[in-house]
Order: sequence, then C-alpha cells, then structure tokens
Amino acid sequence: MLDFLNRRFEEVLGGLILAVMVSIAFLNVIVRYCTSFSFAWSEELTTNLFVWIVLLGTSCAFRDQSNLSVGIFYAKMPKALRYMAYCLMIVLTCTFFGFLCYLGILEVCDEIELERVSDSLELPYWIYSGPVPLFSLLIILRLFQRAYKDFKTSQI
Repeated sequence: MLDFLNRRFEEVLGGLILAVMVSIAFLNVIVRYCTSFSFAWSEELTTNLFVWIVLLGTSCAFRDQSNLSVGIFYAKMPKALRYMAYCLMIVLTCTFFGFLCYLGILEVCDEIELERVSDSLELPYWIYSGPVPLFSLLIILRLFQRAYKDFKTSQI
C-alpha cells in the first residue's frame, strides 16, 4: 500500500480533485441552463482546486522526470558539464519551491491571524492556501527521490 502511494499519490489525489471540479462545473452548467440561478461558489472552489492540481502535476512530473527541459542541449553536453547542470537544476528548483513553501506558510499564518474568509462559501481562506506549502514540500521530496535514483543508476 505504501509503495502504491509512493508511486501514484499525485494521480489518485489529482483524479479525486478533478472529479470534484468536473462535478461542480457540470452541476453549475445544468442549474444555470435549467433555471436562472447560478452557484456563485463554484468558480471560487474550482479555481482554488485547479491550483492544487497544478502543484500535484508538477510533483508528478518531477517524480517521473517528465518535466519540461531542454534535452537536446543537455544530451550534447560532456558528462562533467551535464553533472554540474543537473546539480544546478536541483539547487535552483529546491530554492524556488523552498521559497514557495516559506511564503505559503507566511500566507497561511497571516490568513489564520486575520481570520480571512472566502467570499462565497465563507470558508477560512487558509483551507485553500494551506496545501500550497505542503505540495511544495512534496515537489522537493519528489525531486530528491528522482535525483537519488538518477545518481544511483548513473543516468545523469
């Protein structure tokens, strides 16, 4: 079970979130065309869930090494330069998502302190922004998992 979660956590959670988003959007379209009523909260919820899916997809891309890269230049580099470029990529990516995690934590703390609530559902706003630092840490974890595998198998 843990191995399955390690291999497919992002897909399972992302699939569930996407199913919720599609259901909400479909329900809103049906209600809007059958009545003159519209769910104001549907846009709020789907927009915030979309941010979560993007971060989960980024984590999945780093895990499977399917993230966007300039492979043609990387493949032509000498092995020593390729090693340095790979290490630089790890440092820069960890720095970026480390800052995103740090700033996400600051945002969550501010939202808790200020007791901000969302406009339509009036949920505490930290519920929407809380997963951003968690998913940023997940991306860093997946990057290190991939780097460990690449260094171990000498695929750099």
